[in-house]
Amino acid sequence: MTPPQIFPGATLHPEPFPPALRAAITASGLPLDRIRHRLELRGVSISVPTLSHWQSGRRRPERPESLRALAELEELLALPPLALRSLLGPPRPRGRKSSVPAQRRDRATTTEGTYPT
Repeated sequence: MTPPQIFPGATLHPEPFPPALRAAITASGLPLDRIRHRLELRGVSISVPTLSHWQSGRRRPERPESLRALAELEELLALPPLALRSLLGPPRPRGRKSSVPAQRRDRATTTEGTYPT
């Protein structure tokens, strides 16, 4: 059985954004440096390594300027609005995880640097 198609060349899997972006870029026939240049002409500054990281799944656009770049990229690649952005899902958590539960951190005394007993 063939996986469902998002649009030609892109199939669903646990993280649908990278293969969908890769398929759209491949279908455009444009190399990443030309895509970067055309985005720059539209007032969007993005690097070739960033585009490469997005399509490989090593990184994903989450910041406002990245999401704006993605919207321009959808238009540049002749995709419907939100075709790629809708595949991102919720933002990933940022920052370090604390080993101390939140309620214990909130009750910690700041002067002694220890937790109440």
